[in-house]
Amino acid sequence: MAELEIMGVPFSNYVRSIRMLCEEKGVTYKLTPSRPQSPEVKAIHPAGQIPVMRHGDVTLFESKAIATYIDRTFPGQKFIPDDTLETAQVEQWVSYGNVKVDRWIMREFVVPSAFFDKAKGPDTARIAAALPEIDKCCKALDNGVAQTGHLVGSRLTYADMNVIPMLSLLLNFPAGKEIMAKYRSLCAYVESLANLPSFTNTAALPRR
Repeated sequence: MAELEIMGVPFSNYVRSIRMLCEEKGVTYKLTPSRPQSPEVKAIHPAGQIPVMRHGDVTLFESKAIATYIDRTFPGQKFIPDDTLETAQVEQWVSYGNVKVDRWIMREFVVPSAFFDKAKGPDTARIAAALPEIDKCCKALDNGVAQTGHLVGSRLTYADMNVIPMLSLLLNFPAGKEIMAKYRSLCAYVESLANLPSFTNTAALPRR
């Protein structure tokens, strides 16, 4: 079988979620470090975003599409369930993660907190405005995992892999820890998932 190649930067939350899926399924893959908007990425993704995937003659972009392909193509446990309702619930939580959690935690909080013009300093107004929205996200996720410890059913699915990289990054910031501490079920959920070998094995090296 052709080699599975994942292209993107290791510290991307979406690249990590795809790598976690491969680790959980036992799928051998090659990670090719590639930045957004690089020629090799733009050759696959029309918007130049990561991750992108190559598998023989097959190329795909967008993390959910890549995850579906990997989960359906390779043998092993399914992390996007065959059950109709559970499949829909995975779609539901992945969509929520991509539209809300990624926006408020990553785009409006983590990025402006960690990457800013040193001469100007961080955009504190933008960061502060994100905190109430992050709280709403954490409350929704806390409710989602309260019953079983997972977002869908009682076992790990791709919906969990999609959000754990974002939630773990949130805990790197005092304001993020303060919000998370309000939600007991979510704290237990993050602690449990952060101990998975698939999570620890895909940790990016510190950026220099």
